Amino acid sequence: MNFQKGKKNDDLEINFIPLIDVLLVIIIFLVVSTTFARFSQLKINLPIAEANVADNNPNYINVAITKDGQYSINERPISAKSVDELTIKLREVSANKTDKPLVINADSLASHQSVINVMEASRKVGLTKITFSTKVN
Repeated sequence: MNFQKGKKNDDLEINFIPLIDVLLVIIIFLVVSTTFARFSQLKINLPIAEANVADNNPNYINVAITKDGQYSINERPISAKSVDELTIKLREVSANKTDKPLVINADSLASHQSVINVMEASRKVGLTKITFSTKVN
């Protein structure tokens, strides 16, 4: 039954303007309150180890790496540039004894790859006791 004769049914419509205003306020709030971190500008200070000074034990192999990537084994410079050449030199020095510890003394400006080369060569020789020397205050 239609009790309202002569009146047409108005089409229902949704007003989007208030919805857009509310969403805009929410977006502005999120942008203002969000912090953006810059991971490329991290400044890392590496720790300095405080340990007892080791005795001069002739029973270990000392590998030094300069900032230019030059290697020396037991204070004798070697002309190795690849992992295979380092493997040969470490095998000669270790005399096929795999229980000797290997101490890596790398310059703070030495490339990471040169340290990895020494570690890979020691793995090939079988020297698994690897340690790194640090500066003691």
